[in-house]
Amino acid sequence: MPTLIDRRGPSRRAVLAGLSAAGALVVSGAAVLNPREAWGLEVTALKPETMRTLIVMARDVYPHDRVPDRFYAIAMKPYETDAAKDPAVKALVEEGVAALDVLAKAKHGVPYADVGWEDQRVAILRQIEGGPFFEKVRGGLVVSLYNQEEVWPIFGYEGASADKGGYIDRGFNDIAWL
Repeated sequence: MPTLIDRRGPSRRAVLAGLSAAGALVVSGAAVLNPREAWGLEVTALKPETMRTLIVMARDVYPHDRVPDRFYAIAMKPYETDAAKDPAVKALVEEGVAALDVLAKAKHGVPYADVGWEDQRVAILRQIEGGPFFEKVRGGLVVSLYNQEEVWPIFGYEGASADKGGYIDRGFNDIAWL
């Protein structure tokens, strides 16, 4: 006798995709947590799910495998601060993330942050690139991610030299390969 299988629940693929993409970031109450890296980010102006999506989006916009998620979370914190001060920013961010989730659910059946593969998320981002939400996040990330001094050693950047005597006194001629 054939057995009926209930196919209304999430597929195995969707569950595995969600685990791999969101496995590091967990929403708990009003915070986004990363149990693997042992940090948390309290969110008050934006929804915690929105912040989680912003962090995943930030990694997809400027992917660096060696940069831990906490630096992307720190880079996204200004959007929380700006959303608390300006309802227009809050609406732009919340509506932008909602639009991302709609696109992701239509294509993959899960919210953007739960789409398992980076190339699938990037394909979704390409649908909104050039829009005000995408440009706000991308433009802000350039400053808020790469201005973190703790990130500089990961990229091999020694930092500004002006306060240490300039490049002549600090590393101008220390290139070992010449």
